[in-house]
Amino acid sequence: MHYLRLWLACVRYSVVRTMMFRFDFLLWSAVELAWMAVNLLLIQVIYGHTNSIAGWGKYEMLLLVGTSMLMQRLLMGFFWTNLFEVGRNVRSGQFDFYLTQPGQPLFMVSTRKLDPDGLANSLVAIGVVVYALRQLDLQPTFGGMALYAALIAIGLVVHYSLLLLMASLTFWIVKTEGIEGSYFTIAEFSRLPRSAFKNVVTTVIFVYALPTVIVSNVPASALLGRLDWLHVAWLAGLALAWFGLAVTAFHRGIRRYTSASS
Repeated sequence: MHYLRLWLACVRYSVVRTMMFRFDFLLWSAVELAWMAVNLLLIQVIYGHTNSIAGWGKYEMLLLVGTSMLMQRLLMGFFWTNLFEVGRNVRSGQFDFYLTQPGQPLFMVSTRKLDPDGLANSLVAIGVVVYALRQLDLQPTFGGMALYAALIAIGLVVHYSLLLLMASLTFWIVKTEGIEGSYFTIAEFSRLPRSAFKNVVTTVIFVYALPTVIVSNVPASALLGRLDWLHVAWLAGLALAWFGLAVTAFHRGIRRYTSASS
C-alpha cells in the first residue's frame, strides 16, 4: 500500500504537469499518432501488391503491428521518460534526489513520471487490434483476452528490462543516449512475423537471445489461435532472466555512484 500511494502521487504529479503544458501534450500525441499512421499505411501499401507475407495475411499483420504498437505505447507511457533520464541525472548529481525519496531507488527511478500522450495513443493501438479481429471475424473469449493481456505484460517486462540495463550502463559510461536511442531500432523487429526469420543468426539473436520478435508475435498468435506454449515458456523465462540481470546491474551501478559532491 505504501508503494501504491507513492505511485498514485507520481501519477497525480504527472497529470497536473501535463495539464499545465496542454499544447505539449497535444503536439506529442499528434506526433506519435502520425508515426502509427505511417506504419498502418505501410501495411496498406505492401498488401496492395501481395496477399501474404511469411504466411501472414493483411489483417493478421495488422493485428501483429497493433500489438507491437500497443506494447511500445505502454512502454513510452510508463517507463521510457524515467529510464531515459537516468544518465542525465547521474551526470548532474540529481540522482541523489532519488536516493533520498521514501521508496526503493529502482521503484522511484522507474515510476516518478507518467507520459499521458503515450498512454492516450495506446487506446488507438487497442482500436487497431479490435478492428483487425473484426475483419478476421475472430471473437476471443474472456480467457483469451486475459491471456493476451498477460502476455503483453510479460513483453513489457522484457522491454523494461532491456531499457533498464542500457540505462544502468551510465554508471560506467559517460553517455548512453546513443545506446538507449538505438533500442527503438531493435524494437522495430517486433512488427515482423516470427516465420519471416529464416536465417539462423538472426533467429538466434532476435527471437531467442533478444526476444524482440516474440514479445509481439506470441500475444498476437494467442488471439489468432496459433499459440505455441513453448514460445510462451521461453518468453517468460527470458523475461525473468533479463529482469534479474537488469536489476543486478542497476544496484551494482548504485554502489559505484559517488553523488553530486564528487
